Amino acid sequence: MTDDLKEKEEIEAEETEEKEEKKQPKKPSAQEQIEALEKEVADLKDKYMRAAAEFENFRRRNISEKADWIKNANERIVLELCDVSDNFERALHSEGDKNQESYRKGIEMIFQQLSNILKKEGVEKIEAADQEFDPNFHEALAHIPSELEENKIVAVIQNGYLMNKKIIRAARVAVANGEKPATPAAEQNNKKKKK
Repeated sequence: MTDDLKEKEEIEAEETEEKEEKKQPKKPSAQEQIEALEKEVADLKDKYMRAAAEFENFRRRNISEKADWIKNANERIVLELCDVSDNFERALHSEGDKNQESYRKGIEMIFQQLSNILKKEGVEKIEAADQEFDPNFHEALAHIPSELEENKIVAVIQNGYLMNKKIIRAARVAVANGEKPATPAAEQNNKKKKK
Protein backbone atom coordinates (compact mmCIF):
# COMPACT_ATOMS: atom_id res chain seq x y z
CA MET A 1 0.00 0.00 0.00
CA THR A 2 2.75 2.38 0.64
CA ASP A 3 4.02 1.89 -2.90
CA ASP A 4 0.59 2.76 -4.25
CA LEU A 5 0.48 5.79 -2.02
CA LYS A 6 3.91 6.90 -3.16
CA GLU A 7 2.90 6.46 -6.79
CA LYS A 8 -0.23 8.44 -6.22
CA GLU A 9 1.72 11.28 -4.57
CA GLU A 10 4.20 11.32 -7.44
CA ILE A 11 1.38 11.52 -10.00
CA GLU A 12 -0.26 14.34 -8.05
CA ALA A 13 3.08 16.18 -7.82
CA GLU A 14 3.57 15.84 -11.59
CA GLU A 15 0.05 17.12 -12.23
CA THR A 16 0.67 20.08 -9.89
CA GLU A 17 3.90 20.94 -11.72
CA GLU A 18 2.09 20.78 -15.07
CA LYS A 19 -0.66 23.08 -13.76
CA GLU A 20 1.92 25.56 -12.47
CA GLU A 21 3.74 25.51 -15.80
CA LYS A 22 0.45 26.22 -17.56
CA LYS A 23 -0.26 29.12 -15.16
CA GLN A 24 3.12 30.76 -15.83
CA PRO A 25 3.05 32.77 -19.02
CA LYS A 26 5.08 31.54 -21.87
CA LYS A 27 8.32 33.49 -22.15
CA PRO A 28 8.36 35.57 -25.32
CA SER A 29 11.14 34.98 -27.75
CA ALA A 30 13.92 37.52 -28.19
CA GLN A 31 12.36 38.76 -31.45
CA GLU A 32 8.99 39.28 -29.74
CA GLN A 33 10.69 41.20 -26.91
CA ILE A 34 12.47 43.47 -29.41
CA GLU A 35 9.23 44.15 -31.28
CA ALA A 36 7.39 44.95 -28.02
CA LEU A 37 10.17 47.34 -26.93
CA GLU A 38 10.25 49.03 -30.37
CA LYS A 39 6.48 49.54 -30.15
CA GLU A 40 6.81 51.00 -26.64
CA VAL A 41 9.60 53.33 -27.82
CA ALA A 42 7.46 54.48 -30.76
CA ASP A 43 4.51 55.18 -28.42
CA LEU A 44 6.70 57.14 -25.98
CA LYS A 45 8.28 59.08 -28.87
CA ASP A 46 4.81 59.97 -30.19
CA LYS A 47 3.70 61.13 -26.72
CA TYR A 48 6.87 63.20 -26.35
CA MET A 49 6.43 64.85 -29.74
CA ARG A 50 2.80 65.71 -28.94
CA ALA A 51 3.75 67.16 -25.53
CA ALA A 52 6.56 69.21 -27.11
CA ALA A 53 4.18 70.56 -29.78
CA GLU A 54 1.56 71.44 -27.16
CA PHE A 55 4.17 73.23 -25.05
CA GLU A 56 5.44 75.20 -28.06
CA ASN A 57 1.87 76.25 -28.91
CA PHE A 58 1.31 77.28 -25.29
CA ARG A 59 4.55 79.28 -25.26
CA ARG A 60 3.64 81.12 -28.49
CA ARG A 61 0.12 81.85 -27.27
CA ASN A 62 1.48 83.11 -23.94
CA ILE A 63 3.97 85.44 -25.66
CA SER A 64 1.22 86.78 -27.92
CA GLU A 65 -1.13 87.37 -24.97
CA LYS A 66 1.61 89.16 -23.01
CA ALA A 67 2.39 91.40 -25.98
CA ASP A 68 -1.30 92.30 -26.33
CA TRP A 69 -1.61 92.89 -22.60
CA ILE A 70 1.43 95.17 -22.53
CA LYS A 71 0.23 97.06 -25.59
CA ASN A 72 -3.22 97.67 -24.07
CA ALA A 73 -2.35 97.84 -20.37
CA ASN A 74 -2.24 101.61 -20.28
CA GLU A 75 -5.39 102.15 -22.31
CA ARG A 76 -7.54 103.16 -19.32
CA ILE A 77 -5.07 105.72 -17.95
CA VAL A 78 -4.42 107.11 -21.44
CA LEU A 79 -8.16 107.69 -21.88
CA GLU A 80 -8.22 109.62 -18.60
CA LEU A 81 -5.20 111.66 -19.71
CA CYS A 82 -7.00 112.43 -22.98
CA ASP A 83 -9.66 114.17 -20.89
CA VAL A 84 -6.94 116.26 -19.23
CA SER A 85 -5.47 117.08 -22.65
CA ASP A 86 -8.92 118.16 -23.89
CA ASN A 87 -9.30 120.46 -20.90
CA PHE A 88 -5.86 122.02 -21.52
CA GLU A 89 -6.80 122.58 -25.15
CA ARG A 90 -10.02 124.32 -24.09
CA ALA A 91 -8.04 126.48 -21.67
CA LEU A 92 -5.54 127.46 -24.36
CA HIS A 93 -8.32 128.47 -26.76
CA SER A 94 -10.28 130.38 -24.13
CA GLU A 95 -10.13 134.11 -23.82
CA GLY A 96 -7.67 134.16 -20.93
CA ASP A 97 -6.88 137.85 -21.21
CA LYS A 98 -10.46 138.90 -20.52
CA ASN A 99 -10.95 136.99 -17.30
CA GLN A 100 -7.68 136.07 -15.57
CA GLU A 101 -9.35 134.72 -12.42
CA SER A 102 -11.56 132.17 -14.22
CA TYR A 103 -8.59 131.17 -16.44
CA ARG A 104 -6.44 130.56 -13.35
CA LYS A 105 -9.24 128.59 -11.68
CA GLY A 106 -9.63 126.44 -14.82
CA ILE A 107 -5.91 125.63 -14.87
CA GLU A 108 -6.06 124.72 -11.16
CA MET A 109 -9.00 122.39 -11.86
CA ILE A 110 -7.05 120.68 -14.66
CA PHE A 111 -4.05 120.29 -12.35
CA GLN A 112 -6.33 118.77 -9.70
CA GLN A 113 -7.83 116.39 -12.29
CA LEU A 114 -4.34 115.24 -13.31
CA SER A 115 -3.28 114.86 -9.66
CA ASN A 116 -6.32 112.67 -8.96
CA ILE A 117 -5.53 110.41 -11.93
CA LEU A 118 -1.94 109.97 -10.73
CA LYS A 119 -3.08 109.33 -7.15
CA LYS A 120 -5.54 106.69 -8.38
CA GLU A 121 -2.65 104.96 -10.17
CA GLY A 122 -0.57 104.89 -6.96
CA VAL A 123 1.68 107.79 -7.96
CA GLU A 124 2.68 110.25 -5.26
CA LYS A 125 5.07 113.18 -5.24
CA ILE A 126 8.23 112.96 -3.14
CA GLU A 127 8.17 115.90 -0.73
CA ALA A 128 11.63 117.42 -0.79
CA ALA A 129 11.55 121.15 0.07
CA ASP A 130 13.29 121.90 3.41
CA GLN A 131 13.85 118.16 3.99
CA GLU A 132 17.10 116.42 4.87
CA PHE A 133 18.89 115.22 1.72
CA ASP A 134 18.39 111.46 1.23
CA PRO A 135 20.20 109.89 -1.73
CA ASN A 136 17.54 107.17 -1.86
CA PHE A 137 14.91 109.74 -2.86
CA HIS A 138 16.86 112.80 -4.03
CA GLU A 139 19.44 113.57 -6.70
CA ALA A 140 21.64 116.54 -5.82
CA LEU A 141 22.33 118.75 -8.82
CA ALA A 142 23.99 121.58 -6.89
CA HIS A 143 25.48 122.48 -3.51
CA ILE A 144 24.80 126.13 -2.73
CA PRO A 145 25.23 128.52 0.20
CA SER A 146 22.06 128.89 2.26
CA GLU A 147 20.66 130.00 5.57
CA LEU A 148 19.63 126.36 6.08
CA GLU A 149 21.99 123.93 7.76
CA GLU A 150 24.24 121.67 5.72
CA ASN A 151 22.56 118.79 3.81
CA LYS A 152 19.13 120.44 3.84
CA ILE A 153 17.33 120.79 0.53
CA VAL A 154 17.25 124.44 -0.51
CA ALA A 155 15.35 124.16 -3.80
CA VAL A 156 13.51 121.50 -5.78
CA ILE A 157 14.58 121.65 -9.41
CA GLN A 158 12.40 118.75 -10.60
CA ASN A 159 9.80 116.85 -8.58
CA GLY A 160 10.36 113.18 -7.86
CA TYR A 161 7.65 110.52 -7.80
CA LEU A 162 6.88 107.16 -6.21
CA MET A 163 4.58 104.62 -7.81
CA ASN A 164 3.20 102.00 -5.44
CA LYS A 165 5.98 102.93 -2.96
CA LYS A 166 8.70 102.40 -5.62
CA ILE A 167 10.77 105.33 -6.86
CA ILE A 168 10.08 105.98 -10.52
CA ARG A 169 11.95 109.32 -10.57
CA ALA A 170 14.16 110.80 -7.88
CA ALA A 171 13.63 114.45 -6.95
CA ARG A 172 16.35 116.69 -8.43
CA VAL A 173 17.37 119.21 -5.83
CA ALA A 174 19.87 121.86 -4.73
CA VAL A 175 21.38 121.16 -1.32
CA ALA A 176 22.82 123.56 1.26
CA ASN A 177 26.61 123.27 1.54
CA GLY A 178 26.83 124.67 5.06
CA GLU A 179 28.09 128.11 4.06
CA LYS A 180 26.04 131.22 4.69
CA PRO A 181 25.25 133.32 1.62
CA ALA A 182 27.27 136.46 1.27
CA THR A 183 25.45 139.67 2.18
CA PRO A 184 25.72 142.72 -0.13
CA ALA A 185 27.90 144.53 2.42
CA ALA A 186 30.25 141.56 2.69
CA GLU A 187 30.50 141.39 -1.12
CA GLN A 188 31.48 145.10 -1.25
CA ASN A 189 34.19 144.56 1.41
CA ASN A 190 35.58 141.63 -0.60
CA LYS A 191 35.69 143.80 -3.75
CA LYS A 192 37.53 146.61 -1.86
CA LYS A 193 40.09 144.15 -0.48
CA LYS A 194 40.84 142.84 -3.97
CA LYS A 195 41.53 146.38 -5.27
